[in-house]
Amino acid sequence: MNPQTTYVIVEMLIFIAIFYFLLILPQQRRQKKEREMLDSLKPGDEIITKSGFYGKILNIKDDVITLEMGADKVRLKIAKWAVGGVISSTSDKNEKEEK
Repeated sequence: MNPQTTYVIVEMLIFIAIFYFLLILPQQRRQKKEREMLDSLKPGDEIITKSGFYGKILNIKDDVITLEMGADKVRLKIAKWAVGGVISSTSDKNEKEEK
């Protein structure tokens, strides 16, 4: 191998490493965090959906969540992947009650 070929190979490896550390690794971390959040959902948790609806989880069955929303206590079924985040968890409430 001549020095020019070695330089090109090293340059490509550096580019691949930068691509991995700047794009792929952060995306994998976000996906893992979201998966952990979805796996930790339980009845009683207050959530926000990705479309902006707030509600309280009544039931979780496979990949379907039943929410209770609003003053009229409207019940709505959503897909589990549609949960955007947890506002307050039942475990958070239990910790506050113990104090």
